[in-house]
Amino acid sequence: MKKIKQYLYILRNNIVAQNIILVGIITFIIKGLGFFKETIVASNFGLTEVLDTFFIAILVPTFISNVFLGAYQSVFVPNYIAELKIKGDRASFQSSGFIVTLLVSIFFMFIAYLATDVFLENLYPGHDTEFYTLVKQQFYLMLPCVVFWGFSSLFGALLNIASAYRLSSFANALTPISVILSLFFLKDIFGAKVLAFGTLVGSALSFIYLLTLATSKKLIALAPPNFNNRNIKILFRQIPAKVGSGLLTGLNPVVDQFFAAKLAIGSIAALNYGLKIPAFITGLVTIAISNVMLPYFSKSIFEDKNKTYSILFKSLKIVFLGVSILVILGFFFSEEIIEILFERKEFTKNDTIVVSQIQQIFLVYLPFSISGMLMVNFLTSINKNAIMAYTALVAVFLNLLFDFLLIEHYAIIGIALSTTIIVILKNVYTFIYIRSLRNKEIPSNL
Repeated sequence: MKKIKQYLYILRNNIVAQNIILVGIITFIIKGLGFFKETIVASNFGLTEVLDTFFIAILVPTFISNVFLGAYQSVFVPNYIAELKIKGDRASFQSSGFIVTLLVSIFFMFIAYLATDVFLENLYPGHDTEFYTLVKQQFYLMLPCVVFWGFSSLFGALLNIASAYRLSSFANALTPISVILSLFFLKDIFGAKVLAFGTLVGSALSFIYLLTLATSKKLIALAPPNFNNRNIKILFRQIPAKVGSGLLTGLNPVVDQFFAAKLAIGSIAALNYGLKIPAFITGLVTIAISNVMLPYFSKSIFEDKNKTYSILFKSLKIVFLGVSILVILGFFFSEEIIEILFERKEFTKNDTIVVSQIQQIFLVYLPFSISGMLMVNFLTSINKNAIMAYTALVAVFLNLLFDFLLIEHYAIIGIALSTTIIVILKNVYTFIYIRSLRNKEIPSNL
């Protein structure tokens, strides 16, 4: 009892922990809503060609957003905070961020539009014309999401830096709500394109919500960009490494879907559904951690480097242990979870068995991947993005090799095994690197 009271006292006086828990609770509710959406999608489509085409269609817009725009948003946060610390020109800094986001969004949307046919025919060969047409129709419908996601990430970053975590987190609820409503009321109108339409509307609503929120809190300031600003120069020097890391990391799902497309129809959907629970847990924890810890690390590293390292390693122990307990429970009840969530109408008992096996394999890597996100936030906060790019490069080559070798013997299960092995190796190496970095920068820890 005394120990519990001590922990409660620490929690009451730890603003960072309170913010993580707050964002975690909100994210849990929103992720629950997202899962409700997935159960509705599963009951409407099962493991069918419609879902396969949707997952392929959304892959490129998501890839562009996560790799290029997400990378820029990540390096924007620590360097924008550095600018605020020296009382610099925040308006000029913000303007550069908005300009880069817009230009990068338009550029990659144009490239993606031109490369669609080549992309489909080379990565997903052997399908009929109807399959490719359905992919392209959904892809064109969701392509504008790239712009909405890009600006939403920057508005969300400004809100998180201002500690408005609670309000910014609600933006993530708008897309699942939009998809659910589209399925109920617009399926007859849009048919197989209904998921793409719901995603587009949801991303637009999220953009409008965050823009309105940031404006009302007077967080947006615009002025002519000054590209000679020291922190802006540092930011731009970090972009290639961060983009490279995100690009290479983002290739892994593409590689997995490439090999899954060579298997039976529904394999891509099975892979995605096997990832739903792991993605739910990952999203729940990493969103809470990233929204709070990236700004925190970026501020704390200026004040006390030794303390920041100590907080990182203590956090890693807590996160790894906590997630491991969840993983053990999820592993033993995997089939029951899939049955309860998805097994209805078009989603059969055989589908449940396949997806459950995939899910069990993905669950194994969760303690490593979630701890890895904490380490990524720390490395980003100190502008150590190059090491992540090198690690991601090796991971892509290993994923290609393991997919090729394991798919021959284990089919779709082999792809899940490959991903799990790569994630574990990648994050173990990252941990070793950070330990080495601490020992070099703070010799007393040797």
